[in-house]
Amino acid sequence: MKPVNCRARQMGAMNPALTLPLLLVVALVGTACLAWGGLKPPESAVSPASPPPASTPPASPPPASTPPASTPLGPTVVKTEAEWRKLLTPLQYAVLREKGTERAFTGEYTDVTTLGTYCCAGCGAELFLSDAKFHSGCGWPSFFQPLDDARLTQIVDESHGMTRTEVTCKRCGGHLGHVFDDGPAPTHLRFCINSASIKLKAAAKR
Repeated sequence: MKPVNCRARQMGAMNPALTLPLLLVVALVGTACLAWGGLKPPESAVSPASPPPASTPPASPPPASTPPASTPLGPTVVKTEAEWRKLLTPLQYAVLREKGTERAFTGEYTDVTTLGTYCCAGCGAELFLSDAKFHSGCGWPSFFQPLDDARLTQIVDESHGMTRTEVTCKRCGGHLGHVFDDGPAPTHLRFCINSASIKLKAAAKR
């Protein structure tokens, strides 16, 4: 009878009490490896994808400049007050732009009888013919009609405690004077105009 190798017998037949924990350890290690392989980095560690650059909208074309309003005398004349001051004399500016009135019997054209056309001293628009000028004795140049009604603008003026009709140049808006209904035939109108607001363009001599 051969002797029994006790160590071999012990290796061949492992104690069941040790086998179960060992299997559990192996199972846990395997599970951990699988889990580790499937882990994702935290979202804070991932750089967000940069958004595509916004497309730059095409530049809008510059707005078209508004043309001056048209009048029977051509485009409306528009200037800054500084430009008017540079263009006009102090008296002309006071009358045309500030609606002033020159002193009676002091104007350049009060008693003038020269033939020609009276133009706006601000913009040069032709306003009155010398043929319509008459001596009214009021102290200012007087006309019974304009060259054309469309060349003037009439505005109700209630300044100085009275109601009158102001007359302005249609083209530049310059103050000319006032119109009254006490003139001669055929219109029975009296356009009382400041000399400072007009310029005489003498007729060519024949």
